Amino acid sequence: MSSTEMTGTEIDNYAPDFELPGVDGEVHHLARYLETFKVVCVIFLSNQCPEVDLYIERIKQLQKYFQNQGVIIIGMNANDAMISPTDSFEKMKEFAANNQLNFPYIRDVTQDVAESFGVDKTPEAFLLDREGKLRYRGLIDDNVNQPEAVKIAYLHQAIAQLLQDEEVTKSYTEVVGCSIKWRCSTMNN
Repeated sequence: MSSTEMTGTEIDNYAPDFELPGVDGEVHHLARYLETFKVVCVIFLSNQCPEVDLYIERIKQLQKYFQNQGVIIIGMNANDAMISPTDSFEKMKEFAANNQLNFPYIRDVTQDVAESFGVDKTPEAFLLDREGKLRYRGLIDDNVNQPEAVKIAYLHQAIAQLLQDEEVTKSYTEVVGCSIKWRCSTMNN
């Protein structure tokens, strides 16, 4: 998908609000996060995607690095559990425990939020400012396979720019990963 074919929430537009269940037993509401945090990052994840597995430690490191600076990362799983049983809510709980996630992991069972965001693949990051406007969409960094060889840490850079009240210089990057497992064939990519 090129930026001209991008669907869903466009850069500088408001992200869709959500109120979704998390593996922690809580209900997570975007509006409440926006009241508390300066930057909110929603990253669409999957329990069975190799790219998510390669990135999960880096996502945790990002949360740890920025946690005292008004930033929260929220993992969201929107894969249809009938098509991808490893993405069921129970399997999400196992994934969160096995990976010792340090951020909320929530379920978009209806896929409405994923569709509104226009997510294409996992892992795909959507970075929101305090107003709930989308400021960055795309990759976590430029090297999925070799963390030590990363040259551009796109998400880290975008978060740092938002925290400094600067414009995000690179607001979109093409995502590499697993396609979302949509429930209906009209959403298949």
